[in-house]
Amino acid sequence: MKSLGEMLLRKEPFSEIVMGDTAIVRAMIEAGVRVATSYPGSPTPEIAEAIASVPFDQRPFYFEFSTNEKVALEVAFGASINGHLSCPFFKSVGLNVAADSFVQLSMMDLLGGMVIVLGDDPGANSSQNEQDNRHLARLAYVPVFEPATPKEAYKMFLEAADLAKKHHMPIIVRLTTHVCHAKEKVGFGHWEPRPLDKTSRFDPKTSCYIPLTAATVYPMKRRALQNIDAVKKYAEDSPFNTTVDNSNKERGIITVGLPFLSLMDTLQFAESKPDVLKLGMVYPLPEKTIVDFMASHEEVKILEELDNFIELEIKSLAFDHGLKTKILGKKDAEDWIGEYVPEKVYQVMKKTWNDLLPETDFSPKGVLPSPRPPQLCPGCGHRSAFYAVKRALKGTDITVADIGCHTLGYLEPHEMGQVLLCMGHSTGTGSGLSLFNDERKVVAFIGDSTLFHAGLPGIINAVFNRHNLTLVIMENGTTAMTGHQDHPGSGKNFNGPTDAISIKKMLEGLGVNSVRVVDAYSQEKLTEAIKEAVSEEGFSVVIATHPCMLKFTREQRRKGKGVERQVSVDKEKCEHIYECLKAFACPTFQLMDDGSVITSKELCIGDGSCIQTCPVRAIGYQDK
Repeated sequence: MKSLGEMLLRKEPFSEIVMGDTAIVRAMIEAGVRVATSYPGSPTPEIAEAIASVPFDQRPFYFEFSTNEKVALEVAFGASINGHLSCPFFKSVGLNVAADSFVQLSMMDLLGGMVIVLGDDPGANSSQNEQDNRHLARLAYVPVFEPATPKEAYKMFLEAADLAKKHHMPIIVRLTTHVCHAKEKVGFGHWEPRPLDKTSRFDPKTSCYIPLTAATVYPMKRRALQNIDAVKKYAEDSPFNTTVDNSNKERGIITVGLPFLSLMDTLQFAESKPDVLKLGMVYPLPEKTIVDFMASHEEVKILEELDNFIELEIKSLAFDHGLKTKILGKKDAEDWIGEYVPEKVYQVMKKTWNDLLPETDFSPKGVLPSPRPPQLCPGCGHRSAFYAVKRALKGTDITVADIGCHTLGYLEPHEMGQVLLCMGHSTGTGSGLSLFNDERKVVAFIGDSTLFHAGLPGIINAVFNRHNLTLVIMENGTTAMTGHQDHPGSGKNFNGPTDAISIKKMLEGLGVNSVRVVDAYSQEKLTEAIKEAVSEEGFSVVIATHPCMLKFTREQRRKGKGVERQVSVDKEKCEHIYECLKAFACPTFQLMDDGSVITSKELCIGDGSCIQTCPVRAIGYQDK
């Protein structure tokens, strides 16, 4: 079996079928990245998994999971101004967290250069929106490459690294979910390990790093604009600009990234195919290339996912150059929504030129399985916690969700978490809901990784302003939602053991006077703790703690230990109250046609958290 780590460190050129995220890591190695940082978030965690496959003592660069994306960017920034090529990577909405620092980067002299890898998420596969980060890139004067395939992700990263080092600037490689997770055979280049140069090159006398008052900001902004002009010249001759010449002077299409691949799939059904211009860089745009293409066509369709980012730029170019070309952009709200997979592009092109494509059934053939509803894993401590918390509250009380596995608590039957904004918002939002509210209790939820990421300011604010609410911290010891990455409370980091930060001690140090810690499996104790906490005036915290059972069972299997025992339902005792199904809702329990309840041997992990939920004690461990 091939070792991913060994493959990534091969010195001679080779070809291999890899994911887009994996191709990025090989590009980091070849480009000479010295510092990589991240906060986990789909669709980019597989980048870190590929890094992890390289043994620590052989890894050619330093990597860390930072406490959040802003810190990750700042660590990478510090490394870059010290002369080291750096690469922070995170998901789409992660850039929001980093934005305060991100918007300053282009004005700084990044001696080592910086390549920022973003995983945007058209289709909201694992995000709370479909944020289009091309807008933030333009706001901050940061150029953007947009690959369509893993092969392009690899090559574009290398190009971005060269530009970043040459101009001492940040460059974005903007991936989307399909590109991150797609697999393709990629030809990699030669790599020769080089010793890490530990010379500190940071010199505040050679460049200004203090953007303060117009006297310093204007020259720094001028530098950013000059760099954009330099990259614009590169964009004109970029090898990633591709023209598909179908000798069609009437119709042309300008596109980029994944929509190009979907377009090619779709156009196989067209008798008269339009010419196609695929761009490799979406900011800054190759203006002359685009103008020449438009000038040679009567009509040009702009095909892009999410917002009309390049459409507006291209329309502006057409106006400035006095072109008579008819430019066709997005037609309705549906064009702004979802991934531009072939089915979607077919619909978009039919709306644009109805005669271009025949009536074709793009729906998948055969019988599709019923969709699997989202749900907490068997044995999840969050399920046990929600079951207990719900019994402590009135139906009119208000619950506030946060980002994490526990967000699924909003689903039936738990219905815990009635509003969701972003990571770490729950305490602040809960504080606002508690104002002028004497009748309804407010309970907010937050996970332990999110607590360290963005939850502390809201807690400090609640303590300082004496807000009246209860925060339930769902502590499972890992960043479970994105693949079980460590965090400051887990007792280890990516590079080895470290001192775990005690959440209870940290809260007490911040001035939280009411902190209770209860195992989430101890449902009666947790219910009582919640009742006591919500009855108090002011801000109170209950830490519902239990290890992530998915992580725990996987670790047990690696040690050769399977599930030692499982629960079963005693049909003689069962009175068909269905508390296990309707209220606790572990997927292990299954309702049979005759009204009886059985447990699934494939799903049950034998944790026993369900036993205490049965009012007639019909659930118990099976005899061996």
